[in-house]
Amino acid sequence: TNFNSQNKFFFIVDRRFKIKDYKINSKIKLSQLSLEELQFLKPFFPKLNKSIVFKDQQIEIDYKNKIIELKGSGKIKVEDELEDINFSLKKINNNFDFDTQINLQKTLFAIDFLNFTKKKQSKVQINISGSYDENSNLNLKKISINEKDNKIILNNLLLDGDNEIKEVSKIDLDYFDLEGKRNIILVNKINKNEYHVKGQSFNANSVISDLLNDEIKKKKKFFKDNLKIKINLNQVFIDNENLINNLSGILKINNNEIVEAEISAFFMDENELKFSIKSNQNEKITKFVSSKAKPFVKRYKFIKGFEEGDLNFSSSKINGISNSLLIIDNFKIQEIPVLAKLLSLASLQGIADLLTGEGIRFSDFEMKFTNNNNLMTIKELYAIGPSISILMEGYVQSNKL
Repeated sequence: TNFNSQNKFFFIVDRRFKIKDYKINSKIKLSQLSLEELQFLKPFFPKLNKSIVFKDQQIEIDYKNKIIELKGSGKIKVEDELEDINFSLKKINNNFDFDTQINLQKTLFAIDFLNFTKKKQSKVQINISGSYDENSNLNLKKISINEKDNKIILNNLLLDGDNEIKEVSKIDLDYFDLEGKRNIILVNKINKNEYHVKGQSFNANSVISDLLNDEIKKKKKFFKDNLKIKINLNQVFIDNENLINNLSGILKINNNEIVEAEISAFFMDENELKFSIKSNQNEKITKFVSSKAKPFVKRYKFIKGFEEGDLNFSSSKINGISNSLLIIDNFKIQEIPVLAKLLSLASLQGIADLLTGEGIRFSDFEMKFTNNNNLMTIKELYAIGPSISILMEGYVQSNKL
């Protein structure tokens, strides 16, 4: 670190030789400063270097009445290129107020959980203002991210010392995600721990994928307190092809887990989708019904060419052990690698179905299974079709067998 400075100071000495009204003003030119161990920024800067470099900083420090104010501007390097940064910091006792503006053009910026990434060579302005108190509470009074066609704004996001969300007063989203879908959503705080989510459009494709991902489910807590969320969304994309309308309902979240839900929506053909969770002291009951099974089944990569079908899922969880029933009716599968080809030899009709590209048709599929930690036990699985019927039982030990 290289720097030079110009300093001015003032103070009064009284008759008892006590110093009063001490003031100082210092202007510093900081050539370079490197900060390491900032990997918590990786989700926002995917190509983050091992250290962030501040260059050519013009910094002014004022001290008056035990209040320290710091203002600065210069360059910052997160990846390989320098970008503009302006910042200010004010310290009163053990409390801090801050305001930062960063202008990015050549640096990659992303928000994973929103499926958002800055366009290449586009200009993004990031403004963050807030305060930090002696109890380790971080209040991000305003976060605004503005790109040409994208706007992401959060007001009064309050985090505790464990970086868990205590509350947020407003979230205003209007942006195009990585799939080219526009998301227009407004989140407002109604009462203590109660929020209303409404919007014109939302792409839930990546959210659904995350919910099906066991590793993501194991991530740490996000919310400090229990929440109640009311939802009203006009249009929701559940994948690149399927759209549902008028998604509405409520969610209750306790200890970062959904304990109550009542959600419904309609496909373009007016067929319905329903999702519910009900909990009591010992049991959690989950139900999911969709008149279209394909948007959800096709996410499992080992199944190819799944078409048609409707889906009905129910599950009861007691003391960490769940008993579930999955039913899919009237569908066809083009390929389950190896298995479908072997089973098709059981009948000439099965071979004909595969050769003509029709796939193997089933009228009924039912699976009864239990989950206990990493062990899934299939009590009974059967599928009935005009050319082939299947009956199975067994178990799956996650990542092992």
